[in-house]
Amino acid sequence: MKTNTFKIISGNLKGRKFHFPDSDGLRPTSGKTRETLFNWLQFDIAGKTVLDPFSGSGALGIEAISRGAKKTFLIEKNTKVFKTLKSNLEFIGSTRFELVNEDSINYLKKLEHDAFDYIFLDPPFSQQILPLILNLLYEGKLIHSDSHIYIESEFQITEEFLDNNCDYECKINKEKKSGSVYFCLISLGAI
Repeated sequence: MKTNTFKIISGNLKGRKFHFPDSDGLRPTSGKTRETLFNWLQFDIAGKTVLDPFSGSGALGIEAISRGAKKTFLIEKNTKVFKTLKSNLEFIGSTRFELVNEDSINYLKKLEHDAFDYIFLDPPFSQQILPLILNLLYEGKLIHSDSHIYIESEFQITEEFLDNNCDYECKINKEKKSGSVYFCLISLGAI
């Protein structure tokens, strides 16, 4: 079995390498993209709650833990990927995370949790589940007016897309493209 690695960019785990297995559809967020995202967030992640419902390799969630997130909630349905992620999280010895091995859509439908400060959405491409997830966050009261949602997708997220697919007001604060991946950070209006 081939394994791959990613390296944490900053925080108390800076420079530490983590492994993840090959798996269909698994595209860990690149170091360059993670660096851009966390530059956008600056030091605001410290002490905040984070939801990462398509955790995959855990690159985004572990980066948030490294940078002082109060609690990072990671969901990964692929059992092989989940086992490696669990091993990586146990290795860092932090208690500031919760890891779940389940389908994100099913899990978010039943999750009862206070609203998260940050949500990292990097769902599988070409499955058109982003609109469903955006509305599950709202229906489950998993977001509030001060929440920020980071989205990675195979297409550019526009204000029109958000207006057509969200039952709440959204504003694109930052956006960029890296290779064939688009990513953006959105803020919310009154919820």
